[in-house]
Amino acid sequence: MPATDKPMTLRRMDVGQVATITGITADGEMGRRIRDMGLIPGIKVQCVGRAPLEDPVALRLMGFTLTLRNREADFVKVMA
Repeated sequence: MPATDKPMTLRRMDVGQVATITGITADGEMGRRIRDMGLIPGIKVQCVGRAPLEDPVALRLMGFTLTLRNREADFVKVMA
């Protein structure tokens, strides 16, 4: 699990990889909902697993585990 220093989305993270959220690209209700779940810039997040068909993705942040659909994870930009 090498650090890449490349921007990517939560969907593209490998299991076990840790990254920092750099931005949310969703607007309106979707953007608010994502932020309400604690996904805000500056937060460190770890990909802890995926469902058998790769959707959803399980994330660990701020002491809790969150599952996120891939279509939502695509709005969250991270830097590994």
